[in-house]
Amino acid sequence: MNPRLEQNGSFILEKELERLKDRAGIKTEFKVVWSPKSDSENEGKVVGDTILYSLDVEEALQTLRHEFVDLIVSSAIQPYLKLVNVLLSEISEDAYKKKEEAVETRLNC
Repeated sequence: MNPRLEQNGSFILEKELERLKDRAGIKTEFKVVWSPKSDSENEGKVVGDTILYSLDVEEALQTLRHEFVDLIVSSAIQPYLKLVNVLLSEISEDAYKKKEEAVETRLNC
């Protein structure tokens, strides 16, 4: 790909990310890295605080918007996922103790 075109595409994506952040009232630092790849399985993905994109600029803009909204939704449900994981851990521990008690009871009969 033409380096000048890639540089311009990166600039467009960075400006769109800033616009999205302003509209959402998000102050968190994100970076957008445009890495055009024709053999990529995904149009884009979030890795840490960096959003990666592939293919042409228009598709990358759509992917940026999609991944940005996905990131917001994912962060909103994160506390619920933590709660569910704590509950599952407690239930699993309780079930394991009951199973072990049942095994010991059967062995001691």
